[in-house]
Amino acid sequence: MPFSGFPESTVRFLADLSRNNDRTWFEAHRDECERALVEPAKALVEALGARLRELDPELRAIPRLRGSIHALERRRRFRGADFVPYRPYLDLWFWSGPKRPWDNSGFFLRLSSTRLVLAAGMVEFQKETLARYRVHVLDEARGAALGAVVDELRSNGYAIVGEAYQKTPRGVPAGHERAALLKHGGLLANLDGEHPAELLSAGFVDFAFAHFSRMAPLHRWLVALHG
Repeated sequence: MPFSGFPESTVRFLADLSRNNDRTWFEAHRDECERALVEPAKALVEALGARLRELDPELRAIPRLRGSIHALERRRRFRGADFVPYRPYLDLWFWSGPKRPWDNSGFFLRLSSTRLVLAAGMVEFQKETLARYRVHVLDEARGAALGAVVDELRSNGYAIVGEAYQKTPRGVPAGHERAALLKHGGLLANLDGEHPAELLSAGFVDFAFAHFSRMAPLHRWLVALHG
């Protein structure tokens, strides 16, 4: 099925799930979830994935649940006082690399009943990747290139997120010119806003691709961390 935009029922279903986040309600509306959320998400993964391979031919776009489409069910091991069994949003992830998706750089989309998030980069550096990242940031040429990419992204209105440490790594002065980047435990360019008008039309593919194209230099810099 070609992607023609998310139907209005997608937003309505996510809003209803936010208000009725329990297994009884979800099981009674499983068919609606498939029609309103999963099927258009599969079509979007196919359409947007094809476009994103123009930016990275190795990018992985898998149009199924637990592929590029994150399952709504939350894992029981994350149960806490505020636990709810379902994520009241749709997450899509397009990644580059043979490892587990979260070990690689990629492009991320989150759709809730009121907001749209588009992002590119790595959510969390694993131990070996973090060490390699810091070496690259400290390298004069590679570090300066990343600094230029980050400055350009900020000038285009994107937030740079992922700072996780209060101090620079041991042996690196606090006044280092790229001290802020050295405090990151992940690195993402991020756009968080209200639903665009394009969301309900086939033009949403072009909308998302335009933003991801501007974020692509960060993705390419991070992909190079894996050699």
